[in-house]
Amino acid sequence: MSFPFTKEQDIFLSGPCGQLQAVIHQGDEAGHFAGRNLLVVICHPHPVHGGTMDNKVVTTLMRTYRDLGIHVLRFNFRGVGKSEGSFDNAIGEVDDLIAVIAWVKQELPQVSLLLAGFSFGSSIAAQASYKVDALQHLALVAPPVERYPYERDGQFPCPLAVIQGDKDERVNADGVYQWIATLRNPAELLRYPEAGHFFHGYLTQMKSDLTQVLLQQIS
Repeated sequence: MSFPFTKEQDIFLSGPCGQLQAVIHQGDEAGHFAGRNLLVVICHPHPVHGGTMDNKVVTTLMRTYRDLGIHVLRFNFRGVGKSEGSFDNAIGEVDDLIAVIAWVKQELPQVSLLLAGFSFGSSIAAQASYKVDALQHLALVAPPVERYPYERDGQFPCPLAVIQGDKDERVNADGVYQWIATLRNPAELLRYPEAGHFFHGYLTQMKSDLTQVLLQQIS
């Protein structure tokens, strides 16, 4: 399948509350997964607290997947940037992600999907993971598992990676580690003892470590 977009292209797609602003990136043609027609949708952190698709953790995730040859779509939830609508307490945002996934399936019917999310966005990705046929992978960065829904019956429908810093000032890191221990399917944990919520000083290491996990977990 030839990729019908430029290497980095601004797009607008139809969401439940009007247009959603997004950027789509072509995977590196020299990357490990080039030619596999994989695409990841990345969800940004909390809209009310300044989260956007340009967040540094989100763009680090973008580069991680892109450099592996995986196409990337990052987007703004309703009410953020040029996306229409208003914040809907992690309910309407799931609908936004489902609309994005539907757009991908229509425009790029041959791709296989991955999902990733940071903080608030990790819950949105987790909730939507059950609605994607043959989802290849799910990455959750600093997931506030005590505040939002995540797994069903202790398991996810695909391989899982969780990235967490011990000194997270917004998410209870110990709660995340206890939650991982209850999961019925294996989860690869990338744990950074000195990292805070936004992983300042650790983004390069995160990119390298997540690259290795993706190489191991994606069949």
